[in-house]
Amino acid sequence: MTLLAWAVAWILDYLLGDPHHWPHPVRWIGALITFVQRLVRRCCRSETALSIGGGLMWLSVVGITWGVAWGLLHIANAIHPAFGWIVEVWMIFTVLAARSLDDAARDVEQPLRAGNLEESRKKLAWIVGRDTSQLHMPQINRAVVETVAENTVDGVIAPLFFLLLGGAPLAMAYKAVNTLDSMVGYKHEKYRAIGKVSARMDDLANFIPARISWLLLSLAAWLCRKNAVNALRIGWRDRYNHSSPNCGWSEATVAGALGIRLGGPNEYFGQRIDKPWLGDASREIAVDDISGTIQLMWVASTLALMLFALVRIIWSGAF
Repeated sequence: MTLLAWAVAWILDYLLGDPHHWPHPVRWIGALITFVQRLVRRCCRSETALSIGGGLMWLSVVGITWGVAWGLLHIANAIHPAFGWIVEVWMIFTVLAARSLDDAARDVEQPLRAGNLEESRKKLAWIVGRDTSQLHMPQINRAVVETVAENTVDGVIAPLFFLLLGGAPLAMAYKAVNTLDSMVGYKHEKYRAIGKVSARMDDLANFIPARISWLLLSLAAWLCRKNAVNALRIGWRDRYNHSSPNCGWSEATVAGALGIRLGGPNEYFGQRIDKPWLGDASREIAVDDISGTIQLMWVASTLALMLFALVRIIWSGAF
């Protein structure tokens, strides 16, 4: 029944994504983070105290998320196994973000194809942390490709990885880890102390999934008739040309598969950040590369589902 739950949740994400009017655990996790962060800032004044408080915040949010998910699943199964299965499917469905990522990228791509840069910049600002107000078409293309490549890991591959390790409750706990990083894991002054633990733990949580993504995206490149050899080569060569220990793996692999260059200088919170380049510019980046990256994301994510399901079957058979 567990593997069937994985498959059904995957299909639901493909068909439905994240309808805005539906209740979603990530929003509840976000509200919990906001509440705990206020408590920490109220009680902790010095940088050292904020760092300790940030660690306690991480433990509280992740622990509560896992505990609530485990408790709900346990209660649902006690009521009836079929009800427990439905709750499990719902939890898995909510931690997967492939359709949401696809939709967000398409929302930027469509006005870009129509030549409406202002609308494209506006939609892009919803999904990236950089200043989008002055970006031109190649820079917008690059930002979307980077976002899809990066979030292939933490939006799909990593949740599936933790689903394999510890079922729906651990996948929910990973989502809390990732949400903490998204909300407080910044390096600028406001979050440097309180978000330090959240940023480090997100790096740790994505360590293995990011490296798996290198192989899965390269295989996806071959299946999609893109440059799989270059994906493997560039993914390995430029894997550390990024401030994150994990993001370079997927972004460099996609750059290699498409034959484009990602990274480079960008504006974040009014500050220019000069990033290393990922990939070789064998041609100029184009709007079609957004669709190409989305295709790679879907294929690699499907391969991840198949791989982890196979591991689960082998593991169950061995024990």
